[in-house]
Amino acid sequence: MAIVNGNYANLKESYLFADIANKVAAYAAANPDKKIIRMGIGDVTMPLARCVVDALVKASIDQGSADTFHGYGPEQGYKFFQDAVAGYYADFGVELDAKEIFCSDGAKSDCGNLTDLFCNADTILIPDPVYPVYLDTNIMCGRNIKYMEGNPENGFLPMPPKDIKADVIYLCSPNNPTGAVYSKEQLEAWVAYALENDSVILFDAAYEAFVSDPAVPRSIYLIPGAKKCAIELCSLSKLGSFTGTRCGYTIVPLELVRPDEQGNMMSLNKMWLRRQTTKYNGTSYIIQRGAEAIFSEEGLKQCRKNLAYYQENAKIMMAGLDKVGIKYFGGVHSPYIWLQCPNGMGSWEFFDMLLEKFGIVGTPGAGFGKCGEGYFRLTAFGSRENTIEAMERIVAGFGK
Repeated sequence: MAIVNGNYANLKESYLFADIANKVAAYAAANPDKKIIRMGIGDVTMPLARCVVDALVKASIDQGSADTFHGYGPEQGYKFFQDAVAGYYADFGVELDAKEIFCSDGAKSDCGNLTDLFCNADTILIPDPVYPVYLDTNIMCGRNIKYMEGNPENGFLPMPPKDIKADVIYLCSPNNPTGAVYSKEQLEAWVAYALENDSVILFDAAYEAFVSDPAVPRSIYLIPGAKKCAIELCSLSKLGSFTGTRCGYTIVPLELVRPDEQGNMMSLNKMWLRRQTTKYNGTSYIIQRGAEAIFSEEGLKQCRKNLAYYQENAKIMMAGLDKVGIKYFGGVHSPYIWLQCPNGMGSWEFFDMLLEKFGIVGTPGAGFGKCGEGYFRLTAFGSRENTIEAMERIVAGFGK
């Protein structure tokens, strides 16, 4: 008899965004004439940069000729992709060896797959509120999960606990869902904690491109000692509009080592390479050529126009919330606005009201954990027209 993984029974029955989709679908069916403005899921709306499209087309043509055809590629990524990422990091002060850079189909996949490197007996420290994938992938493994609370008092940026010795720590900055961003001093405290406890930090930098202040770290490797205790995940979904094209990367430093259960020291870089060569066939040549174009001078110029568009949307959203006195976090170095539900409303209560009265879809904070109750996430990834209209509806409704 096959015995299945009973840890799946400990998961919520459906994924947060599936619940939202079902509610919105029911509302749309009942109100076919009403315009729904979607500001919930963090999906981009601006198209791929022209030079990226050109690179994708050229790479596709390459595949149609025997002289330039590419079959199986290296599972960790082509050298041209690794070099492009290394050059991008060098521009803001981080030196990487190409062997430390692993190409993937996105940060979400790597976030879940990295659990393969750690023992199920490890203690996992996760912030609350949190991106659901961090939590669910560890529930699937049956791990011991500890939480650190994010709240208005700490700016939704939990700091190292004094009473917990964690083995694996999840950090996200700029944060999803709260939009909060760790300072250099705060990350120094986390690196010190990890080094003291021989912990490993899984640092999600998927939104690093939204950081506009040079004093705010875009990579944890700007902190001395981080290469001895941190793995960094990043994505081209937001920087390059690759949410549908799919490409990301994970950085596993060569100097990051930890013991196995028998005390033998293991290189996490070699472990991740072995894991990927066993379980992953690599991101396609065509996609990696498109990704390479993002990191070119012209590619970054075109992509940053898209980022500036979303950043302006965030300013419009913050200005609207300011008009009606709704408190919020984020929005400055992030495409997310994390607002406090007005009048003491619960997260799902506010979701229903916002949808039914204003035709606006957001994400209930309660879906991100206990500490998200009473808060709500809006994204700046919509069109300018819809962003302006949504805020006009909110100002008109709450300004009375």
